[in-house]
Amino acid sequence: MQPCPCGTGKPYAACCGALHRGAKAPTAEALMRSRYTAFVGGLADYLHSTWAKATRPALSKLPSEGLAFNRLQIVRTQGGSLFDSEGVVEFAAYSPAGVQREVSRFVREDGAWVYLDGDVQ
Repeated sequence: MQPCPCGTGKPYAACCGALHRGAKAPTAEALMRSRYTAFVGGLADYLHSTWAKATRPALSKLPSEGLAFNRLQIVRTQGGSLFDSEGVVEFAAYSPAGVQREVSRFVREDGAWVYLDGDVQ
């Protein structure tokens, strides 16, 4: 089985693949990991659908080809659990070109976690 790019060690189909097929992320971190995997796989529709309506860019502005990230490191999380309405995930995404660090904010919209915005560092 293909390991999930998000780094959990689980097979893709049982990890981010389930979210990409329509399952709801239980936590902000799970959504963040699934969005990282969507960036790697060029899943622009998924990125668009998991972005908060208030800050969502046009679908045409999202990458439709995979990005060359090869490792994800979760630095810290705050909130974002089953019973929270907001969450923060700080992460580092590694690629041959370097490291992208971001502090991402997530909120619940219609009961589902969505990406609100982030500060790239």
